[in-house]
Amino acid sequence: MSTDPEAPAPTADAGAPAPEDAPDSAPDSAPDSAPEPPAPGGAEETGPAAAGDGPPEPRADGAPDAAEAEADAAPDGSEPVPDGSDAEADGAQPEAGADAAATGSEPAAEGSEAEARADAAADGVDPMPDASAPADGSEPGGSEAAADGAGAGAEPGAGGVEAAPGVSEAQAELAAQKVERERIARRKAEREGPVDAGAKLSGRAADLLAAVRAVEGGGKPPSAVFFDEAPAPRRAAPAPPAPRPAAVPAPAAPTAEDTGAVRALLARGGAPEALAGPAAEALGEGAAQRLAEDPWLLLSVAGVRPAQADGFAQALLGPQAGPADPRRGTALLGWLLARAALKGHTALEAPVLEKALAQYGVPAPAEALEAAIGDGAVLVFHEPLGEPGRNEGDGDDAGDEDGEDERPVRVLVGLEEYALAEESLADGLARLSATFGPAADWSRAERGPGAELIRAVAGHGLVVHTGGEAARAEPAALLAAAGELGLRALLAAHGPAGEARDAGDAVGVAELLAGAQGPGRDADGRFELDLLVVLDAPQLDVETAAALVESVPDGARLVLSGDPGVLGSAGPGRVFADVLAAAACPRIVSRTPDPGPLGELVSGVGIGELHQVDAPGKEIVIVPVRDAGEAVHRTVQLVCESVPRAFGIQAQDVQVITPGHGGSAGTRALNAALKERLNPGPGRFGGFDPGDRVVHVPSPGRALPARVVTADAQGLHLDAAGGRVVVPRERVESRVRHGWALTAHQAVGARWPAVVVVLPGDAAEALSRDWVYTAFGRAERHLSVVHGVDQALPRAVAEVLPKPRTTRLTGLLRALTAAQEQSV
Repeated sequence: MSTDPEAPAPTADAGAPAPEDAPDSAPDSAPDSAPEPPAPGGAEETGPAAAGDGPPEPRADGAPDAAEAEADAAPDGSEPVPDGSDAEADGAQPEAGADAAATGSEPAAEGSEAEARADAAADGVDPMPDASAPADGSEPGGSEAAADGAGAGAEPGAGGVEAAPGVSEAQAELAAQKVERERIARRKAEREGPVDAGAKLSGRAADLLAAVRAVEGGGKPPSAVFFDEAPAPRRAAPAPPAPRPAAVPAPAAPTAEDTGAVRALLARGGAPEALAGPAAEALGEGAAQRLAEDPWLLLSVAGVRPAQADGFAQALLGPQAGPADPRRGTALLGWLLARAALKGHTALEAPVLEKALAQYGVPAPAEALEAAIGDGAVLVFHEPLGEPGRNEGDGDDAGDEDGEDERPVRVLVGLEEYALAEESLADGLARLSATFGPAADWSRAERGPGAELIRAVAGHGLVVHTGGEAARAEPAALLAAAGELGLRALLAAHGPAGEARDAGDAVGVAELLAGAQGPGRDADGRFELDLLVVLDAPQLDVETAAALVESVPDGARLVLSGDPGVLGSAGPGRVFADVLAAAACPRIVSRTPDPGPLGELVSGVGIGELHQVDAPGKEIVIVPVRDAGEAVHRTVQLVCESVPRAFGIQAQDVQVITPGHGGSAGTRALNAALKERLNPGPGRFGGFDPGDRVVHVPSPGRALPARVVTADAQGLHLDAAGGRVVVPRERVESRVRHGWALTAHQAVGARWPAVVVVLPGDAAEALSRDWVYTAFGRAERHLSVVHGVDQALPRAVAEVLPKPRTTRLTGLLRALTAAQEQSV
């Protein structure tokens, strides 16, 4: 590696935008000498500059502001969970009503919290930095294990039961919960007798509720209710027989009558009228009536927070709108789970949710959770922990009841859409493993590139393939071998089809599901394929993966291929990692190393080491900077002058990657500076001009490169991968942003001839191993690192691992695999 020999001496303040979002304590200096190879990384895609929540809001029950600030953290108490505005690419009025629903004030101004939250819509990730220490005095992140780990919780329960000698913390927590819930049950019985929650339920839902009550009463749930050891695999529902339209349609627009009724109700409750459209769209037909009956449904609108919904409810209901209202508890649960989904969780542990409800002033969290379960608003699951087997520790199996599994369990609560998606996905993967067709004669192809992968596919219906960029040649060899055998084979990729990748004739996953690309569907609605190979599989969220697997026919083979070291999916779930953890199918690890100094650098980052790489051809250049202003100046210099002059790479083929959107060296500031040099103009079309390089975000987690062509009454016309895309005027602000500078989440799935990774001093807290691995791995020929984080870079690579996600797919796959093995 070397310092940049082409760029002139740095100017500290040249091109520096106003540091509107930079944290006060951000370091602004870098070492004088060239540091070790850089590496930015963070499980979250934005840096500290993305802004916090601002002053804490008043709570409906008059609790102190500090408690509200803690409640704004994630349900696990360690980090904030993003607002609902992050979940929607269109933002749903990200600057209107997010902070004023209860007061009727005007929308937030540019650079506000609402804008920082809307910035994450392009990535589908949380823009907020980690919260401060929880209100209970524990260390930040100390309860994250409760949300994402293997136990029920790590701190004493509400009943004050301490862990006895020889008793694990998880067992102590369960005991504490038992004491507390018995106390609540006695109090309920003395006050009004048994609660009739769930009386209208039947079948599976009634069994689930009965099992939860059994646990709360200190008993043991029926083993047949939660995850039998050998559940019969369910066949996924067939997809519609007709192919889906070429583009995913936007949700049906609410009628003017519905919107008007909602607007009138919002005005009566003191909420901004700007929320009328999003509320009518989110609540559907009869939105006004539903909102009048349950004002806390306002929380289903992107950007609305609990304090604002409380104010709206008080204006409509008066004194009846108390913190203990069961409608409030149910709405808060849905809101908490939706926010957790934006961080990748498909479920959360029951103790974590109860703690979060208590922080939001719900007086009886366990009862609120039980009521929500009984009403079917959320689903509950028991997931066994550890390996199957009898109770350990007594050395005598004869005393176990009927030989039942005595493993501890964790109680998980989730939203129906993600629970059903994970179960459908698990069923589909198990189906493909068990139904693949008779083996073709692959013997002629079992030599040469990809031979190991070809042998695995010859004998299995489901195969996982892992490796770096060079390993992409192996799926291509598999596809060629399948073609020679006359099999109908297809390559699909998460990113734009063929975008700067050696992906052959790959189609996009989204386009494949939409019917815009790929084969037709049979009478059952499934692809007419014998083999489907999916590249960039770590980017699959659980709903996309479920739709994809459901569409693969019986007897076909599925290969999930990808690099496990890159950033995870922008949506909920960790499909690729869960399939690997379940060990339910063969895993083929590519032995093809990524070539050259760039391959050596990225490979080292993948194992937690930041090597000093010899780069005689200036493949890697370190550019030290002292502050954010200098970082912007040197970045523009590299993109427009140094890299094109030294390597013959045009400026349009140089991609800038930075940790976040906000701050004085985030994507907004960098794109403004790069536009001024590369395509200056007045920005007549919503800030854009013809020729601007942009990214189009049709849905969270998908960032498609494009160029602005023109604009008219229909909207902004883009040229994306050779096709014309028209973005409606009302969606331009939330779905289109300049694309000279991207975040790493936006860049996943694509590569460029040259990449400039910008690491300003205020990005140190956002760095993690997977972020660095992803950002550095986007470069094909040259990588420049604008380095201002000092030792935070090697420390992040060595110590900061991806944040865990709470999901159910691994347990589901293991149970289904065990069931299949027992049935053989």
